[in-house]
Amino acid sequence: MNPSANGWIKKLLSEVSEWDDIQTDTTTFYQKLKETGFVYGSNVDVLPDNYKNNDFTDEERCKINLLLTFYFIYKKQNTNENFTEHLIRYYKSISNNKRSFFEDLFGDKSSESLLEKLIHKRIYIDDNLITKTFNYFLINALLFVDILGYQRFLKHENKIRNYVINIESALETIVFSAIDSKTQKSEYDTNLIRLFEDSVRHKNSELPSYTDAINFISEPLEKLYLVDLVCMALWSDKIIDAEELEFLDQLKTDLQLDSEVMSKSVEDINVFYETHKDDVAFLRSKNLAQSFYDNSSKVVSKLIKRNSKRLIRELSESKEAMALLAQSTQRNLTDEEQKKIQSQLLDIFKSIPSLAIFMLPGGMILLPLFVKFIPKLLPSAFDENRIEDD
Repeated sequence: MNPSANGWIKKLLSEVSEWDDIQTDTTTFYQKLKETGFVYGSNVDVLPDNYKNNDFTDEERCKINLLLTFYFIYKKQNTNENFTEHLIRYYKSISNNKRSFFEDLFGDKSSESLLEKLIHKRIYIDDNLITKTFNYFLINALLFVDILGYQRFLKHENKIRNYVINIESALETIVFSAIDSKTQKSEYDTNLIRLFEDSVRHKNSELPSYTDAINFISEPLEKLYLVDLVCMALWSDKIIDAEELEFLDQLKTDLQLDSEVMSKSVEDINVFYETHKDDVAFLRSKNLAQSFYDNSSKVVSKLIKRNSKRLIRELSESKEAMALLAQSTQRNLTDEEQKKIQSQLLDIFKSIPSLAIFMLPGGMILLPLFVKFIPKLLPSAFDENRIEDD
């Protein structure tokens, strides 16, 4: 079975028809999934035992784990609808027709072929465009939100896109709170908080309060994933100290979880990162937040340079975005102005294929960096204080 060739989904599903893990309970399955690295955004292994020694790429392992997790959730529900067609309906229901980079795929007549393309688009980023650090830590770590959405879709199809938006917002709020709980923050912790705060994926609404976010997290799988996300955020300096443990203890109380759940999550991330420190790209950096920030800056700079002519042409046709970008070189934009510029930039990015990265979950985190670098493309008259490099 080759996840990079046509027909891999049909082949994989036929080979796991007698897969023992399908019969396990959800908590046990989640633990096995976490051990593959899928929840951490670093797929070092795959779920089925008979594939564990295969020479898959990182993206291929991610494809296998994502599809089989969907399949596990699907098999837990009583539904007669074909799995492939049902999963495609789910992705259609959560896509934003105005901006979805899946939009051009939905005309494919073959359901298996369409789903293969959807999953490929969903997880794959060309290594020439983006570093492994960003790929692992930012994009693939958020794939489990798709799983949570699909779990809800199997129960209640109405307003499923609103659910995905709300669950993302709730997760963001609590992760922000976790990072902010650090008594001593490094420069890179502060940068990371600012990046997240300035890059709320759904700018049409404010993030919920911590209390509202906690109240929204009600399903067991949502709670397990949230705790692991928080541990990932707190682990950015490669240690979870006393203040951070205090936050986890409060989170345990708020979510009404057993102490064993919290301690297990801390233990799991320590074991995973220690075991795979030579296999996961960002773990070779001295500081995860520093690695994320530095590499993201390089990624955005490279994308801007590669697409500079097209960007200037597109921006020139969007007078409001051009004006706001010019003003951003001399003053901080208001929240309302930031919302406007992000909305218009996303429409521009949609017309440039190599900038589809900004459409991915988590891609909005790069927008503040984009706004920082883009004024360098504008005519010098827009920035009276610019000093040209020699």
